[in-house]
Amino acid sequence: MTSSIPSFQFMTATTIHFGRKEAARNVAVLGKLGSPLLLVHGRDGARVQWLLEALIGLGVEVVAFSVPREPDVALIEEGVARARATQAKAIVAIGGGAVIDTGKALAALVPATRPVMDHLEVVGKGLPLEQAPLPFAALPTTAGTGAEVTKNAVLTVPEAARKVSLRDPRMLPTLAIVDPELTDYLPRAITLASGLDAVTQVIEPYLSCKANVLTDLLCRDAIPKGLEALARLMKAEDKGARDALAWTSLCGGLALANAGLGAVHGLAGVLGGETGAAHGALCGALLPHVLKANEQEVRVSTELAEVERNRLLERFAEVRGWIGGALGCPADQAFDELATWSGANALPGLQAQGVEKALVPSVAKASAASSSMKGNPVPLSLETLESILHAAG
Repeated sequence: MTSSIPSFQFMTATTIHFGRKEAARNVAVLGKLGSPLLLVHGRDGARVQWLLEALIGLGVEVVAFSVPREPDVALIEEGVARARATQAKAIVAIGGGAVIDTGKALAALVPATRPVMDHLEVVGKGLPLEQAPLPFAALPTTAGTGAEVTKNAVLTVPEAARKVSLRDPRMLPTLAIVDPELTDYLPRAITLASGLDAVTQVIEPYLSCKANVLTDLLCRDAIPKGLEALARLMKAEDKGARDALAWTSLCGGLALANAGLGAVHGLAGVLGGETGAAHGALCGALLPHVLKANEQEVRVSTELAEVERNRLLERFAEVRGWIGGALGCPADQAFDELATWSGANALPGLQAQGVEKALVPSVAKASAASSSMKGNPVPLSLETLESILHAAG
């Protein structure tokens, strides 16, 4: 008998804790990662004062490092210098995706002997890390990026006007604590943008040419849960919906780390580097238009075998059904309705996010070479990428 399950590999964080109150329950575990400990947080340090005080109460020497913006090379170099000067033995990051990516990059680069650019993809040398990263724990306070269980950190390189990844399998966190309580009462705009990123990051791996049976299980469960949760949160604060969206975000991180992403992230990465616009808002604006373009390309592609074409079209039909179910519209109108619904809930289009029409050709060309594009279900021409950017404007 031959196996009907194709071979695959799956990587993730060493330990994951999920659930309300898990952050408070596991302070002692964080303290055991090492001392001195670098605590990486967002602009407002007051929001993590409870964790700082709890760690100090356990006898841990803690040094705080603030992340006031999306991480760029200069910020990472500053953080590395700070961590080395204080002889940090471990890194804990509590915040949104920018904070967690910063912490992950610092954990990787503090022991490194080479400069940051030597290890960056696309615009750098892309060299592997020579030393293992420091112990690293991530506590997300938004439900969006899933960075707490991924093996890369996204950094801005201003000189190249690009967002690119520092990537190594050893960058997977030692510990991920996903406590939905940390996301309660997030502002509506942040909930929408980060939530659309979370949804995108379970849809793209599900449609990816690198999907496997385990990522499929995660995505099939998380896509409808995330869509329904986001629709509920646009109407009112809802703890159950926060829990579901945190689960979706976690599943997205697990899935994308193993099955890749697609054209939404391929385009958003370049746009973020060019404009500085928020990643989640870019993904949300692009998602319905990329879905439409991809589905159409699958239908007409001469490179796909008929079996593969039918398999992909079945998946697009499932995604249409999940979106339609969450938004209360027929499945054949789902992609258009997603764009309309997002706009009605104040998600800005690309032009309102600073994407000028003159940028479209160069963004399309740069996106075609991005690492995220490798997971797209079918290759997209520059003309198609440009049409997506115009439609999302």
